[in-house]
Amino acid sequence: MAHLPQVKIPATYIRGGTSKGVFFRLQDLPERCQVPGEARDALFMRVIGSPDPYSAHIDGMGGATSSTSKCVILSKSSQPEHDVDYLYGQVSIDKAFVDWSGNCGNLSTAAGAFAIHAGLVDPARIPENGTCVVRIWQANIQKTIIAHVPVMDGQVQETGDFELDGVTFPAAEIVLEFLDPSDDGEEGGSMFPTGNLVDDLEVPGIGSFKATMITAGIPTVFVNAEDIGYRGTELREEINGDPAQLARFEQIRIAGALRMGLIKTAEEAATRQHTPKIAFVSPPKDYRTSSGKAVKAGEVDLLVRALSMGKLHHAMMGTCAVAIGTAAAIPGTLVNLAAGGGEREAVRFGHPSGALRVGAQAKRVDGQWTVTKAVMSRSARILMEGWVRVPAESF
Repeated sequence: MAHLPQVKIPATYIRGGTSKGVFFRLQDLPERCQVPGEARDALFMRVIGSPDPYSAHIDGMGGATSSTSKCVILSKSSQPEHDVDYLYGQVSIDKAFVDWSGNCGNLSTAAGAFAIHAGLVDPARIPENGTCVVRIWQANIQKTIIAHVPVMDGQVQETGDFELDGVTFPAAEIVLEFLDPSDDGEEGGSMFPTGNLVDDLEVPGIGSFKATMITAGIPTVFVNAEDIGYRGTELREEINGDPAQLARFEQIRIAGALRMGLIKTAEEAATRQHTPKIAFVSPPKDYRTSSGKAVKAGEVDLLVRALSMGKLHHAMMGTCAVAIGTAAAIPGTLVNLAAGGGEREAVRFGHPSGALRVGAQAKRVDGQWTVTKAVMSRSARILMEGWVRVPAESF
């Protein structure tokens, strides 16, 4: 049979925080992919190289981890007082679907930088030298993110001395503010969907665990490391090579998703891998990072390990860092207790690649906790730009 040729689509490959993804301007996508639906999902899967039974992404731009199986669409904002709309697709590695249910906090950094680079920000708002404040509308979760992007000679400044654990080389610092990051929409107080700071979470066939279930940054289920047989110092290899442990984490995640009302049946969790996240916390301990660096207990407030798309993450998802910072600011949550309790506006936590500081402002209004913003520093760098090529018949 005759095959159609490949299609060339303008694209930019960017590292943002400890993730990387393929970035597109909405206007550059093939027309049928400019609207949500099967064509767009098929395109993104083929760009990344999914679904891949080998879990290697040899025939695509993905890197065979949840941190590197990502596509992003940016467009001029449809919202007043915003510069760009940012839509994020988490592409499954081995299954045929794209999860649009949440945000990528790490790539939010790159979204701010790419918005300027791609000509989507009004030139009048870009200083010749200084900091450009990019107002991002996160379209997946309908939230505002403010990126403070350094600019030199009217261009995004990418090089610098800012070091981010989990990223090999230094770059320029970009400060991100996640405004009103909790999911307390119409119902009010649903930052904690169960109404409690800590619940007893019953996991069929596995047991009962103390859990803090929060929707800030991204819906997250936090459990204590020692309750599930861990120290909190684990690295990827210790968990990801053990299918039985991963299956147990997925059962806990599903039970949390059901309790949080994110899914109605356990079966639904298979098509909602990106949210909620599951993470486990413990008080500070000495450990060695995946690069061999020593982290001393005195250098961090607590330890956190989180799973993304069914595997232990090599560092920390940015959205999960928002959840950690928010939960740490609220006395009585498992995250707060692991950090020593009390009120705090910032927390420094240890993850498999090192440590990260995140700030959050939480306050109590009419007996309900609300958080006005979470703040953290990341960096972003364009790795490659040009066109991505995709067989026309794939979408």
